Amino acid sequence: MDLVAKYQGVVGRVFGNENSGSSEDSYVERLLDRISNGVLAEDRRAAILDLQSVVTESRAGQMAFGAMGFPVILSVLKEERDDVEMVRGALETLVSALTPLDHAKGPMNEVQPALMNSDLLSREVDNISLLLSLLSEEDFYVRYYTLQLLTALLTNSPQRLQEAILTIPRGITRLMDMLMDREVIRNEALLLLTYLTREAEQIQKIVVFEGAFEKIFSIIKEEGGSEGGVVVQDCLELLNNLLRNSASNQVLLRETMGFDQLLSILKLRGTTYRFTQQKTINLLSVLETINLLIMGGPETDPGRDANKLTNKTVLVQKKVLDHLFMLGVESQWAPVPVRCMALHSIGDLIANHPKNLEELASKRLGEEPDLEPALNSVLRILLRTSSKQEFMAADYLFKNFCQQNPDGQTMLASTLILQPQSMIYAPFEEDVNMSFGSMLLHGLTTGENEGDLETCSRAASVLSHVIKGNNQCKEKVLQIQLEAPMPTLGGPEPLLHRMVKYLALASSMKSKDGKSSTSTSTSTSTSENVFVQPIILKLLIIWLFDCPNAVQCFLDSRPHLTYLLELVSNPTTTVCVRGLAAVLLGECVIYNKSNASGRDAFSIVDAISQKVGLTSYFLKFDEMQKSSLFTSAKPFLPRKPLTRSTAASMAEIEDVGNESSDQKNENHPMLTSVFDSPFVYFMKRLEADIREKIVEAYSSPKTQVTVVPAELEQKSGENDVDYIKRLKTFVEKQCHEIQDLLSRNATLAEDLAKTGGNNSSPLERKVSGGADRVQLETMRRDLQEASQRIEMLKAEKAKAESEASTYKNLAGKTESDLKSLSDAYNSLEQANFRLEKEVKALKSGDIEALKEEAREEALKESEAELNDLLVCLGQEQSKVDKLGNRLRELGEDVDKLLEDIGDDVGADDGDDED
Repeated sequence: MDLVAKYQGVVGRVFGNENSGSSEDSYVERLLDRISNGVLAEDRRAAILDLQSVVTESRAGQMAFGAMGFPVILSVLKEERDDVEMVRGALETLVSALTPLDHAKGPMNEVQPALMNSDLLSREVDNISLLLSLLSEEDFYVRYYTLQLLTALLTNSPQRLQEAILTIPRGITRLMDMLMDREVIRNEALLLLTYLTREAEQIQKIVVFEGAFEKIFSIIKEEGGSEGGVVVQDCLELLNNLLRNSASNQVLLRETMGFDQLLSILKLRGTTYRFTQQKTINLLSVLETINLLIMGGPETDPGRDANKLTNKTVLVQKKVLDHLFMLGVESQWAPVPVRCMALHSIGDLIANHPKNLEELASKRLGEEPDLEPALNSVLRILLRTSSKQEFMAADYLFKNFCQQNPDGQTMLASTLILQPQSMIYAPFEEDVNMSFGSMLLHGLTTGENEGDLETCSRAASVLSHVIKGNNQCKEKVLQIQLEAPMPTLGGPEPLLHRMVKYLALASSMKSKDGKSSTSTSTSTSTSENVFVQPIILKLLIIWLFDCPNAVQCFLDSRPHLTYLLELVSNPTTTVCVRGLAAVLLGECVIYNKSNASGRDAFSIVDAISQKVGLTSYFLKFDEMQKSSLFTSAKPFLPRKPLTRSTAASMAEIEDVGNESSDQKNENHPMLTSVFDSPFVYFMKRLEADIREKIVEAYSSPKTQVTVVPAELEQKSGENDVDYIKRLKTFVEKQCHEIQDLLSRNATLAEDLAKTGGNNSSPLERKVSGGADRVQLETMRRDLQEASQRIEMLKAEKAKAESEASTYKNLAGKTESDLKSLSDAYNSLEQANFRLEKEVKALKSGDIEALKEEAREEALKESEAELNDLLVCLGQEQSKVDKLGNRLRELGEDVDKLLEDIGDDVGADDGDDED
């Protein structure tokens, strides 16, 4: 056997050369000899038990068995089915040979005998077919060890085993039959099918065809649903494998069994606050199934969108929101991962689905008469929770509710009603009877008193969803006036101004140990509050976008512009904060409709140029776009599938919001959640508009109304000499202002040329004055003319090449036609020559020879007819002889009869002649 020979070579390399030998090799060899050549059955059984013991305990034994044991053990399985003990021992030995020995781990590059044995056994399809045939045996342990062996093979050589099972008739069917076997067998078969269906699409389809859905839900119900053990987890993992990458399987489940049995697993039974680790994993697995149905299938499936829409509709019709709100909102005993995943599932269910959005908007939780809108309950969790992961899940729900839902945004914005002074700064426990908007405003203003702006930033994130892309809501929120914490501090101020105040306050916040968060960008306090400023800046950017009234309100307070300019140039802030502040400044330019001095777009651009510098300003955009927060922004990715290996450790399902203090600020999980790919794309488009508008503002300075200054008029009583001196002074002043303006414009051109975001050519970067600009324009015109001439030449060249190609094709066709005619002419010549030759042969042929040949053929035909007549006569003569003998036996005179017959015949002839 070639495989064994190769394997023996590997064993030799591992254990030394052939002369060195080993005790395991010789011992295994003696045991194998006893098994194959033993006379007594008991001795052979004892030998196979000893062999199993050696292979279980020793890597060397596994290696030696792999080198020479497979033929012997496989022959036992093939030829000695009646000896159940021998078959059991053979299967146990194979399982041991394929099981890694953890206690004997060697170097990483050392040969792993279990893997090599798996490879050797799975190379032959006949071996897999033999193992599958053993599943039909009556003995319990034979079936049990066979399933264990197949599982070990699948763990070590999954691809090969999947391919082999697909080629074996009824291979999957035999495995599916094991699900209806005894409990231990069923569990092993379930685990095997779970491994088998992870990546194999064809196997998934066959398993579903064999009734997998019915069997899975039957086992889950039998095991107690979410209260069950690891068997329920295995069933749900198998179910998720079948649904994950197959829209057709999802349709089959929906249209055959429906989602009722699936949703019944989510229903909490018994004591609702009792959540064991296994129950948590089971619930997470069911929620993963719900998310797979919401996704609708793989992105490459053409029917994914239609299937997703139908699944969402059916799930909500089956009251899945009741179960999800019970887990995510009402059962605060549930573990954080379960609550977060339930909230995330609600967000996915309502995304881009008008009916489900309406269902959520009208959803109320609690018991009569204390019913509360579901969105209020979610907002309370978002503001109060100590888990950042739970905040992100609730924020995701609000984002999906407000996205492309102007009616929903208007509904929420209409509740933004200011509460009495006593309620604004009341503790959180007092917000039970508040409306959604009042609770949101409460969250926006509470943080200042407590010295912690995290709650304010969370409320700001929700407010940004409410007003995003909806100018009506922006105007509504713009009218909100907040009272000062103390009457002595001033009168009411717009909510927009309060948010800017909190933005500045976040820069100077101090942590509990007294260290300022602005002292270093990597301090613990900054890591804790690094998301506050970016979230507030995001709200302001969304608020001012395409809303001139909001821009005007922002600029009504002069310190706002000054603070933003300082924030953009502050080196202690993060790259993200500086970039967002630069975008906010840019919005004050492109959406500015004011004509007031100091507040118009040109004045703001002028302030940016003087205080920050255009080169530095545009560089803030480039730095932000290159930061990890923006480059790594991706759409939401589905949760990593829960398997036995990933769920074995609670680390997989702990709250990921509790980050270590040494985590980089730019990668804070709350920032990566808030600054998702749609917002990053929005920022890139906005940045391009800002660049274009600022360049336009500088290239076209603000126009002044053409009036005659009062200085040009001669005053009464002023003599001509004084009048001329005054005019001369006025003209000199105007000249100085013009020179100053030209200098600033030249500086702007140089700044714009040096910045990397304008795609400036090397020639433009050398521009430093008016003369250079004239020369540049001249060179540009020359270059443009040269480019036009080159394009014309290219067009003429292409036309010439096209004509040449046409003529070439025509010549080729003509040549091909001539060749075809030549071949046809040659064929006709050859045919004519052959016919002439045949005519000559016929003319010069021997006519006599032809006649003789005809005569011989006639004689042959006559002879053949004569022979046929002779045969017939012989047959008649034989009949006459038999008849004569019979007549003689009867005593008749035959000779006389013949004479009479002869006479009669003669007489008849005579009559005929007459």
